[in-house]
Amino acid sequence: MSADRYDVLFEPVTIGPVTAPNRFYAVPHATGHGWSQPQGAIAVRAMKAEGGWGVVAAQMTEIAPDSDLANHPMDRLWDERDLPVHIAQVEAIKRHGALAAIELAHGGMRARNFTTGLPVPGPSNLPILRPEVPIQARAMDAADIRTFRETHKTAARNAKAAGYDILYVYAAHDLSLLSHFLSRRTNHRMDAYGGSLTNRMRLLREVLEDTLEVANGDCAVALRFSVAEPDKEVGLTHDGEGREVVEALAELPDLWDVNVSGWPQDSQTSRFAEEGFQLPFTDFVKSVTTKPVVGVGRFTSPDLMLSLIRKKRLDLIGAARPSIADPFLPSKIRDGQTEDIRECIGCNICVSMDGYGVPLRCTQNPTIAEEWRRSWHPEIVSAPKDQKAYLVVGAGPAGLECALTLLRAGFRVTIAEARSEAGGRVMEESALPGLSAWRRVRDYRLYQIQQSARADLYLSSPMTPADIEDIDVDGIVVATGSRWRRDGVGATNSFPFAHCDDLLTPDDVMAGRNIPVGPGPVVVYDDDHFYMASVIAEKLAQDGHSVAYATPLPMVASWADLTLEQTSIIQRLNDLGVSLHVNVTMSETGAFNCSLRGTRVDLEASKLVIVGAREPADALFTALKTRLYDRPIWAAGDCHVPGTIQAAVLSGHRTARHILGDVVSGSSFCRDIPSLS
Repeated sequence: MSADRYDVLFEPVTIGPVTAPNRFYAVPHATGHGWSQPQGAIAVRAMKAEGGWGVVAAQMTEIAPDSDLANHPMDRLWDERDLPVHIAQVEAIKRHGALAAIELAHGGMRARNFTTGLPVPGPSNLPILRPEVPIQARAMDAADIRTFRETHKTAARNAKAAGYDILYVYAAHDLSLLSHFLSRRTNHRMDAYGGSLTNRMRLLREVLEDTLEVANGDCAVALRFSVAEPDKEVGLTHDGEGREVVEALAELPDLWDVNVSGWPQDSQTSRFAEEGFQLPFTDFVKSVTTKPVVGVGRFTSPDLMLSLIRKKRLDLIGAARPSIADPFLPSKIRDGQTEDIRECIGCNICVSMDGYGVPLRCTQNPTIAEEWRRSWHPEIVSAPKDQKAYLVVGAGPAGLECALTLLRAGFRVTIAEARSEAGGRVMEESALPGLSAWRRVRDYRLYQIQQSARADLYLSSPMTPADIEDIDVDGIVVATGSRWRRDGVGATNSFPFAHCDDLLTPDDVMAGRNIPVGPGPVVVYDDDHFYMASVIAEKLAQDGHSVAYATPLPMVASWADLTLEQTSIIQRLNDLGVSLHVNVTMSETGAFNCSLRGTRVDLEASKLVIVGAREPADALFTALKTRLYDRPIWAAGDCHVPGTIQAAVLSGHRTARHILGDVVSGSSFCRDIPSLS
C-alpha cells in the first residue's frame, strides 16, 4: 500500500510554542523501572523516538516525597538532584527528532508513603483509594494547598530546565490529587475548594495557570484529563461534569490529552473492548476547544488513525500499549510497510507487570525493557560471521519467534510443524470467546517468515529423532509446546489424583470434544487463576451448558486483577448465568469443600473441567539429547517450561539470541546499580 495514503498522519502539529513533527503521540505510561532504574526507562522511550513517534512522554513523575506510590515504581522529580536523569532522558528522546514530554503528578489518595512515612494528603479525611491498605488521607488545609502549588511549580521549573518540550498537568485515571479534588466521591469540603464543580476544579485551574506561568511560552502545557468515569455511580460523565470541566478550561492548556477513568476503564483488554472504545466518550472535546487533542483507544489500524484525523475527531493519535508492541509503528506506516506492524493484541501483560512493580513485558514485543539491559533492538538482529542452518520443530509462538529472529540474523531456517497449520496454542486460544485478536501473534510472525527466501516451513510434518538425525543442519530448536494436565495437579495441589479418567481439560474443550448436557452443571475448576478457566466457562455457557466456576482461591480469576479485567470477567460470567464459587477445594474423589468452613459444598458436576498445571511436551527434546552429540539442541517455550504466550515468545526470542552468541545468563545483564556518595 502506498505510503502517500497516510501523509496526513505525518503533518506537523503546533502545540503551543512547540511543534510535533507528526501526529503520532506516545502517551505517558509506566515502564516499571522507576527512579531506581533510569537507564532502562530511558532506553524504552528513546526506542520509540527512533521508531518515529513525534512526541514521546515520560510516565507519571512524582513531584514530592508525600506522593510515594510504594510498589509502583514511578519516575521522580522531587528536586534538582533528580535532574541528571531527566536531562539524559530528554537528550535520548530528542536525538531522534521527537518532542519530549513529562507527566508531572501527585498521586494524592493513591499514594501510600510507606517509604517516606509522611501523611497522605487529600481533599478530605478519608481512607486512601486502596481499601485493602490501612491508611487514611489527611485533609489539606489552605497552607497545604499553597505548598502543593509551589511544589508543582518547582517541579515544572526543573522539568523546563531539563529540556522537556511539554509539561503535563495530570488530572486523570483517579490517580491524581487534582482528580481527587474534582471528584464528589473524595472531595467533601465546604470551603472554596469543595462543593460546587467550580470550586472543585479551582485547584486544577490554579495549577494549570501556575504551570503556564512557569512555561512562559518556552514549552507547552498539556492537561491530561479523564472526561468520564463509566464504572462509577458518582463520577464525571462525558455529557455532564466531565464536559463542563472541558468547557470551563477549553482554551487554557496548549494540549488536551483525554481519556476515561479509572485505569481498568482506560486500558481495557481486547477481550472486552474493541479498538477505539474510548471515542464515544472523548469525541466531544474537539467541538469544545480550538487546542489540539490527543486521545487513546488501543489504536492499531492505520486506516482508523487516518479516519480519526480526517474527520477531525482527534489531532494526534495517542498510544501506550500499541507503542509498546511496536515502537516502530509510525515508521512502518510512513515507509508503506503496514503489513510489518507488530499489532498490540490487548492482552495487558504489560499492565500486569506494573501490578508487581517490575519492568514491562509484552506478548508481541519480546525486546521491550531489554533495549538497554541486553541491547536488544525490536527490528535489528546482529548477524554473526558464520551463517548457519537451523531446524525449528514446532510452529507455535516460541518456534515462530525463534525462527524469525534467526532469519533476521541471516541464518537459514527450516520449520517443521506436526499440525496442518502454524500457530500452536495461539490458534486454539484465539478461537475462544473474546480472544480473536491474539491471533496476531501468529499472523505477524508467519507473514514475516513467509517473506524470507531462507525459510522453509513444512506443515503436517511430525518429527521423530530418526528423522532429525538425517537432516543436515547446524543445530535444532525444539518448541513442541505443552498439554494441560488432567490429573488434578494445579497451583494449589501438587499431587495427582488417583482417579482422574473422567476429568476434562481446556485441550478437550478447545479441540471440540463433545460434552453431553447432563443433569448437573459442567464445573470448571480453576487452579490456574488467570484467564483460561473463565474463558472455558464462557464458551461452555455459550454452547448451552449449565456451568459452575469454582476455585480454591478467594477471588475469581485472581491474576486477571493485574490485567485489569477481573471485574469484567465476573460481570460476563454473571450475565451468562455461570454460578461462581470461591474458597472451594476439590478432593481426589471429586467432592467439593469450602476451605473457610470446612464443610461440603453441594456442587454435583455432570462433567468436570480441570484448569490446573501443564506439562511440557518435551519427549522429542529428551530423546534428541540422548542421541545427538554433534549438534547443539535447545528447548524453547512451553516445551522448556509452560507459561503464558508472552513467556513463550520471550523464550523463543531469547533462545535465538543465545544461539547468535548473546549469552543471557544473569551475569550478562547490564544493571542500574546505585552508587554510594
